[in-house]
Amino acid sequence: MEEAHKGTFADMALYKIERAKDELDTAKIVLEAQKYKAANNRAYYACFHAITAVLALEPIAFKKHKDTLAYFNKNYVRTEIFPREMGRKISKLEIIRHKSDYDDFYIASKEEAAEQVTTAETLIDMIERYVAQKRLLSELEKGETSAEDAGWLSPEKTEEEISDES
Repeated sequence: MEEAHKGTFADMALYKIERAKDELDTAKIVLEAQKYKAANNRAYYACFHAITAVLALEPIAFKKHKDTLAYFNKNYVRTEIFPREMGRKISKLEIIRHKSDYDDFYIASKEEAAEQVTTAETLIDMIERYVAQKRLLSELEKGETSAEDAGWLSPEKTEEEISDES
C-alpha cells in the first residue's frame, strides 16, 4: 500500500487557489454563454475558494460559508491586509449569488455578472500574491531560501550605494 503524501498548509493554499481559478474559468465560460446567474454563482465560488486559501495558511476552516466570510472580513479586510473595497465587493457578490441561486424572480444582467467575474479575478490575483509572499517569508524564516535568492537583495551593490559609503 502506498503512503499518502502529507502536504503542508501552503500546499493546501495552492490547491485552493487552483480550485478558485478553475471556478473563475467556468464563470467566464458561462458568462460568454449568456448564463448570467450561473456566472454569478461560479464567480462567488471562485472568491470563496480563494478566501479559503488564505485561511488554510493559518490553518483554520469553517463549516459554514458565512463564518468563513465573516472571519476573512474581520481578520483580513478590517485590518486592511486586503482593501476594504474588496470586502464590500465580496459582500455584494454573496448577495447576488444568493439571489441568482434562490430568487426565482431575480433577473441577472450581463453587466452585473461581468462585474462579479471581474471581482473574482481581482481577488484571486490579490490572494495569489499574498499566498506567494507568505510562502516566501516562511521559507526565509526556515532558512530554505535566502533573501538574495528571493530577489529581495541584489548581490551587487549599485554605484550609488558604493559612492554613499565613501
